[in-house]
Amino acid sequence: MKLTSAGEVRRLMEENGLRFNKGYGQNFLVSDSIPGRIAEGCGAEPEDGILEIGPGIGTLTRELCRRYGKVVAVEIDASLIPVLKKTTEEFDNLTVLCQDVLKVDLPTLLREQFGDRRVTVCANLPYYITTPILMKLLESDCRFENITVMVQKEVAGRLCAKPGEPDYGALTAAVARYGKVTRLLSVSPGCFLPAPKVSSAVVKISLYRERPYKVEDEALMTRCIRGAFSQRRKTLANSLSSEFSECRKEEILKAIAACGFPPDIRGERLGVSEFAALSDVIGRELEGKKPTADSAAEKGKGNHDES
Repeated sequence: MKLTSAGEVRRLMEENGLRFNKGYGQNFLVSDSIPGRIAEGCGAEPEDGILEIGPGIGTLTRELCRRYGKVVAVEIDASLIPVLKKTTEEFDNLTVLCQDVLKVDLPTLLREQFGDRRVTVCANLPYYITTPILMKLLESDCRFENITVMVQKEVAGRLCAKPGEPDYGALTAAVARYGKVTRLLSVSPGCFLPAPKVSSAVVKISLYRERPYKVEDEALMTRCIRGAFSQRRKTLANSLSSEFSECRKEEILKAIAACGFPPDIRGERLGVSEFAALSDVIGRELEGKKPTADSAAEKGKGNHDES
């Protein structure tokens, strides 16, 4: 069975009464070389485990099964499961799960399916939910070795951008907190069936074992990044003033100056280390605004006296 043949894939779909589901962003790889290059480039060792998301009919799955110790493929489309099992029946190191990865308890899945194996993610992601899937993987606290994914070319550009470049944005900074992104290869629309209207690229996120920055409050850093890019045409001070409404603009400017940044700097000039430093300064400013136990008691006493 040649899953890289467009004619063979069409026949397989017709025989099983299937249609390409646009709602799930189904575009199956029909390139002879791309699936193998993705599998080779994901950075896993032969004995490692692979988590694949959206295996479709198994083109990339087969290449992963040939190379690695165990593969777990999570597919949301129940109609594809019988075909997927048929196209991969020769492999005894594959487990297929019919689930929505966005609803899966990832730590439990990894513990039950992989045990002590090291795990790498390798997937051709549905483009319409690329960001939610990526952020779930990164924020899951799972110790993935690497995350290698096929994404829309424009998204790959944002993921690989550096501070100050036009493509640099909130997604870039968010992902850069967890690992270093490199582009592995470009993929043209003709490598898929049906051919999408956009070009694609494969990127690899090499996850940090220790993050290259220190921050006092991760949630506050998230607010800083979100606020910095919420109004790209505005300065960082104006954007953060909207995000941190509990602070006066003068206080935000003071925090920016304390980090050594000019008052008119924009958010897209800051890397993750700078966002970490800024969020720490803002955090200390916010901490000073919290009422102490003594001040709260005094306020309560005053209210009691007035009554």
